Amino acid sequence: MTSVLSGEKILVTGATGQIAFPIASMLAAENEVWGLARFSRPDDRQRMIEAGITPVTCNLGDGDFTGVPTDFTYVVHLAANLAPGWDYDAAIRDNAEGTGLLLQHCRSAKGALVMSTHSVYRPQDDPMYMFTEESPLGECNSTHTPTYSISKISQEATARLAARAFDVPVTIARMNASYGPNGGLPAMHIDALAEGRSITTRWDPCMYSPIYEDDINLQVSALLGAASVPATIVNWGGDEAVSVQEWAAYASELMGIDATVEVVPIEGTLRGSIADTSRRAAITGPCTVDWREGIRRTIAVRHPDKLVQIAHS
Repeated sequence: MTSVLSGEKILVTGATGQIAFPIASMLAAENEVWGLARFSRPDDRQRMIEAGITPVTCNLGDGDFTGVPTDFTYVVHLAANLAPGWDYDAAIRDNAEGTGLLLQHCRSAKGALVMSTHSVYRPQDDPMYMFTEESPLGECNSTHTPTYSISKISQEATARLAARAFDVPVTIARMNASYGPNGGLPAMHIDALAEGRSITTRWDPCMYSPIYEDDINLQVSALLGAASVPATIVNWGGDEAVSVQEWAAYASELMGIDATVEVVPIEGTLRGSIADTSRRAAITGPCTVDWREGIRRTIAVRHPDKLVQIAHS
């Protein structure tokens, strides 16, 4: 179930991002991979070329696909509008309409993986609540991108329509907490510890189902293979439920640093986000990197001078 695609022509959107660039780089070893992005940072294009990825500039919300081929066999769609502020129109245009226009443009593909988020779920009072794919959806207000959850729910609706209207098989994957040397929430917390800053989180315990970069990369092919009409919907997270407090304590142990975790409740947001990953596991098989090893690897790359202890099981 963890076999990697080869000999395909694959489009990866948002390809300069934390999750997408490692995926695109991995796929480029055995496939013709095109990386779609806005390329707002000057070095991103060259970085992509050096990874064997063909860069193509496009803003999905504009609907202008000039220079974007139509003959991709697979699409991995991770581009997203995460802008601050309350511009719902722009967020829905980019995240929802852009997804529909992309799938229309690439409707000859054998499968498309559309990245969604656990922020589509309606907040629950119990921080240990386990979210299944059938859990209620609803606004999950975020302090840094308040339009995100509504625009991603809109995206899911558009992707579901596109699957049926254009007969393009789709998997909608609701990402929990991705992380690794390239970034993610645990990596941000590791950076904070390394810089002597405190960590702020929403609850005690503040739970997640973190999934390490290597497992994300390994599972892409299987999730594309599970694409269907109507769309397949699946939680994308790790196999272990871990709190911010736990990973912060473990990271601080590995770095020989005292961790300070401040709890600041935020009304209307998730107190915890534990994913029921049984559907994903049936598609991809189990994860290969446990959370402690993932934290150790992340420190080893981002702050090698701080890694003073060897991880234990």
